[in-house]
This record gives sequence, structure tokens and C-alpha cells, in this order.
Amino acid sequence: MRVAQINVTCGKGSTGKICESISRCLDEKGIENKVFFASGDCGFENGIAYSTPFLTKVNALLSRVFGNYGFNARLVTRRLIRKLKRFSPDVVHLHNLHGHNANLTLLFRYLKKNRIKVVWTFHDCWAFTAYCPHFIAAKCDKWRTGCNRCPQVKGISWFFDRSKNVFNRKKKAILGSDLTIVTPSQWLADLVKQSFLKDYPVKVIHNGIDLSVFKPTESDFRERYRIPKEKYLVLGVAFGWGFKKGLDVFIELSKRLPEQYQIVLVGTNEQVDKQLPQNVISIHRTQNQTELAEIYTAADLFVNPTREENYPTVNMESLACGTPVLTFLTGGSPEIIDDTCGSSVECDDIDECESKIVQICSEKIFNENSCCQRATSFDRIERFKEYIDLYEQEGIL
Repeated sequence: MRVAQINVTCGKGSTGKICESISRCLDEKGIENKVFFASGDCGFENGIAYSTPFLTKVNALLSRVFGNYGFNARLVTRRLIRKLKRFSPDVVHLHNLHGHNANLTLLFRYLKKNRIKVVWTFHDCWAFTAYCPHFIAAKCDKWRTGCNRCPQVKGISWFFDRSKNVFNRKKKAILGSDLTIVTPSQWLADLVKQSFLKDYPVKVIHNGIDLSVFKPTESDFRERYRIPKEKYLVLGVAFGWGFKKGLDVFIELSKRLPEQYQIVLVGTNEQVDKQLPQNVISIHRTQNQTELAEIYTAADLFVNPTREENYPTVNMESLACGTPVLTFLTGGSPEIIDDTCGSSVECDDIDECESKIVQICSEKIFNENSCCQRATSFDRIERFKEYIDLYEQEGIL
């Protein structure tokens, strides 16, 4: 029995780490498997590259010029198929295919022709839209019946809106395959059941984190940044700060919260710094995950005002470090917390967000033990073993 995973990366980034973790679980079972990846370096022994940075840039440019996102990369996909044929997989487990790393028509034609079982983990909504990984902030629901006149096309193509054509091509390519869909959140599973993929089985398998790294970790973080112990530390962590991640919410909160509250944002850059008021501490990057765990631990509350989200890892990381979470009711973000470790407010309700921050911090509603107890369900080893269980349930193994 052979399992092939396909993703943009291997061992790096959130989806690349998921691929590696699944591969290691398969190794433990003695199941032959490979991770076929398109971008970046990979020191993982089961990783096989099938593209180059140059080809990725070429295919990205073609998408930008012609608007046919998901249907370029013909050379790359033929190379991938040749490697797959040599490996001869019984199941192909797809992850992200929207890194300019696959031509959907060619890939699914190969999968259908060879009657290969397909498992596809949706890390966002791209599989059932024309262009968009997310569409909540754009307030668009055209994907339910058929994309056209995409409101987010400027972020995809410089010249052409081919969303109607791309949507129909994607639908034609995928339908008819022997497919089982996996989503990390119930929220995304519910959306799939409203899309053109509604007749396919959907399994929810939550993502996990490394609990040996993300745990209560004492440090001198407050002393280094001169944050007095009597101040409440309100933390935000994101990679790609902007409107969708709620940067404007933190800017507004910095004007509203009393002086005994200190906002710290991690994952910023010089462009973000220009937008931040002086009373917000900006940290561009951490040296490693242990340093990030130290910052989570030092915080009194983690706030995630995201406007588009699937199943945010940062929420899990914060809870595992003993810090409660306050999040917008967006996507799968509120699924991570329960009433023992966090709270949620309606998206864009900054008044309620401010009120909850003050209440949670001043009344100490949640404690470290309850947060850590909730985090035990995020053990990545246990979560990724669920993929092995799924393979067995599907009769693959």
C-alpha cells in the first residue's frame, strides 16, 4: 500500500508540517509514502520536489496576466504525474493546490483514469470557489451557485476576470473523482455541503500543535519590554497583519483601553509599524517557537479579531501556554475555545470586544489550568493519527 501526499511545501509552513506529521504516522505503521512538494527546501527523507522556484514564479505570472488561476502549471503537473506514476500510489492525499503548483484538469484526469482514491484536506475554501481562499470579508456567496464577476479579482488577475470560466473548469475537473474531503473545522465542513461538492463525504479532523513546545513557559519577557506586572498584557499574533487579521481593531483598542493595558503584536513589519500608535509594542518575528511560547505565557489574554479564518493555530498555541482567548465569531475560530478558556464576540463589534477584554483581565474569569486542559485535545500526534483511521475506514489501508 502506497500513499502520496501533494502540497506546496513539505516540512515548512502550517500545511507542510501537517504533511510531514502524517507521513511520520504512516512510517510508524510501516506504510510506504511520499510527500510531493513544489516550493522551498525540504530536509525530510520522504519529500520529493517536483517544481522549482522559477517555474512557480512563471505560473504565478501567467495567473496574474490571464486570470486562469489553477489551470496553468502544465509542465509542472506533467512532471508531478511522471513521478506519481513511478511511485504508483493507491491513494493520493491532496493539500494546497493553489500555490501555482498544479493544473487541476491534468491532475484530476490522471487520478480518474487510474481510479486512484483521493483524500483532499481543505485548508481554506479555494477548492469550491473560482479564485478565493476566503470570501467572508468580501461578503460574497456567488460560490454557492457559480462564481462570476469576482469582487476580489484585483488580487488575482491584473487584466481579466475569468471567474465564471475557472469555476466551471474546476467543477468539471473535480466531479467524478473518488474523493473524500477533510476539513479542520465544522464551519468549513458546513460550507462544503452548500457547494458543488455537497455529495462527497466530509470528515472533520482538527489540526494539532506540538504540546512539547507550546506549554506554560516562564521568561523575562515583561522585564525586557518594560511591561510592569500590574499591567494587563493583551496579545495578538498573526503573519500578514492587515484588515482581514484585524489590525485596525487593535489600533482602535489601543485608543480605548485604559493605561493599565498593554497591547503587544507579534508578526509585524516596518509597514505595519507605520500604522501603529506608540503605545503598542511591535515584535517583527520571534527567534523560534519556544520564544513565541514565552510571549503567549506572559500575556493575560490573547485576542484574535480575525475576519477570515478556518481553524487558527494561534488560538491553540495560546491556550496550550495557559492564556485564554477572545476571538471574533469568524469561521472555525470559536470552535477552538469553550466556556472554560475563552470567549467570542460578533465580528466587528469593537465595543463588546473592549468590554470582554476588561472583564476577562480584571475579573480573571479563566485560569491557566483550564486553558491547558482544553489544549490537551490539540495534540498533533493524536490529531494526525485520525488520518490513518480515515484511511482504514475508507478501506485504503
